[in-house]
Amino acid sequence: MNPYIGHDHQVYGVEEHRLVGGKGDGMRLLDVRNGKGLELAVMPDRAADIYRLKFRGNNMSYLSPCGFVAPFYYEATEKNWLKSFTGGFLTTCGLEAVGTPCVDEGESFPLHGTIANLPAEHIYWVEEEGYLVIRAVINDEVLFGRKFRLHREIKISLSTNEFYITDQVENRGDTTQPIQILYHLNMGYPLLDEDSVLDIPSNKVTPRDQHAADDVDNWMHMQKPTTGYQERCYYHSFSGKGEASIFQPKLNAGVKIEFDTDTLDCFVEWKMMGVRDYVLGLECGNCHPDGRDVMRKKGILKFLEPGEKITFKVKVSMLEDADLAENIELKLDEAEKMANSTKERLSHTTIFENAPKSLDKITEIP
Repeated sequence: MNPYIGHDHQVYGVEEHRLVGGKGDGMRLLDVRNGKGLELAVMPDRAADIYRLKFRGNNMSYLSPCGFVAPFYYEATEKNWLKSFTGGFLTTCGLEAVGTPCVDEGESFPLHGTIANLPAEHIYWVEEEGYLVIRAVINDEVLFGRKFRLHREIKISLSTNEFYITDQVENRGDTTQPIQILYHLNMGYPLLDEDSVLDIPSNKVTPRDQHAADDVDNWMHMQKPTTGYQERCYYHSFSGKGEASIFQPKLNAGVKIEFDTDTLDCFVEWKMMGVRDYVLGLECGNCHPDGRDVMRKKGILKFLEPGEKITFKVKVSMLEDADLAENIELKLDEAEKMANSTKERLSHTTIFENAPKSLDKITEIP
């Protein structure tokens, strides 16, 4: 109990609101504040995904030109997902398919699946042991097909500026089903601009296509909004812990993402430096966004047996250490000089292998 306040909302809490007007009319929002500078808006009607993410009053997420779009407007065909893509900090992709629209074993799948446009059947929040905890249940079930249930928990610390996303997916049907998931985590201005410092300590970087390969040496460099820019995707591989961070020196703030590579063994850097379409996706998942048919052909499509459950975990931390950006920039400068003299492409692991170990202690998974 804090004797200085009348109601907890003076400092922290969760407030529920409803939108009025536009395509988001009627949608519910859970506005969360932890009292330490972290704020996020959870959308119960969009799979309990996260729209706004703010830190110390600054926006961290990308909000697409679509704005709020209620599930009513979603068209589950081809690339019409883009008409409903609110962006936000988190848009969940899956669960039946992720990535490019495709036909797999006679069944058609739209871009990035349907889960992000499904409302929660049940959602509530509680305060537990120093955390605000939001729990939601989302059913992704169809007649004569998949029968998935997603149990989502978002756990926001009241003592530190970090939160945890824990998802459990259960196959409630009687047939083995492919399972794909991608956490489409979207960084936006003012966190993202040409001065942002990106750190992805992977041991291998693979361009998605030739367009991305043409600029692979700049995968870690952001640029100003560019007319006619075409997206570039880079696939990162990790030998152990999965993590990625972006830091904005002008804000002295950033975001760090950590994930379990045992279940989320794929990572996509989506670099889109267009005018108004200006976003960096740092996306962990159990697949690449090339379509379910491609994942099957490559032998890396995952499955859930009847009654089987699988759990995915992602941790998000706010960064606020100016030394982090300075050290990263120094390492990038050193790496570029070495690359120019040797004409060899360096992995990001080499760039950061001598970085001070103290940087790793900025956030630690308990």
